[in-house]
Amino acid sequence: MEISEKGVLKEAEIPAPPVHPVLKAFGIFFSYLFHPLLLIVWVSLYLLYVNDTIFLGLDSFDRLKVFLRIISTSVLLPMITVLLLKALGFIQSIQLHTQKERIIPYVACITFFFWSYYVARQLQDPAPLKAFLLTLFISASVALIINNYFKVSMHAIGAGSLLAYFILLLFNGKIESGLPLTLAVFIAGITCTSRLIAGRHHPFDIGFGFVMGFLLQLISWWITS
Repeated sequence: MEISEKGVLKEAEIPAPPVHPVLKAFGIFFSYLFHPLLLIVWVSLYLLYVNDTIFLGLDSFDRLKVFLRIISTSVLLPMITVLLLKALGFIQSIQLHTQKERIIPYVACITFFFWSYYVARQLQDPAPLKAFLLTLFISASVALIINNYFKVSMHAIGAGSLLAYFILLLFNGKIESGLPLTLAVFIAGITCTSRLIAGRHHPFDIGFGFVMGFLLQLISWWITS
């Protein structure tokens, strides 16, 4: 935080590191591609249509229903909430640059993520899916608390959670090769690097978020196993 010329307390701006425009463009691209909400889409698609063990025996129509249920509550509703906040003037940017702008979206996500996990639990979805959805709820809840003190990177939280999730899948026999874990390592690395290139966070915000996401995924897996 810093004091403006008018004597108003405001968040200190984070100067963007001097990087080549092409490199910065790639950083912005990967920031969008592996946005925390889009990570939910990619992981859901993997569990339902690539992984051969978690939803074994479920026909294509039922898989589609599970996918649409997750996406509607955990992705579309949070996105609609942010767009409405922008249209109503409650936030200046859909990228949620300040801690203040993140408060209402965090609360909304906590509500939507809990509902998604609760439904999955009631419908007795496979434990790995419930662990993933529970992590979303816990991460958003913890991030809301931390947001009072500093702007933790939501991208890094998602990256850390993703890496821990695929490590757990591998060591619990839910994937048959190391390729998915290798991709998770790549995505986690490129996501955190992209946020540094974009200059939206201090390194501490990203490092803390990554470790936080990793640990919360371990806790969620333990709770649902």
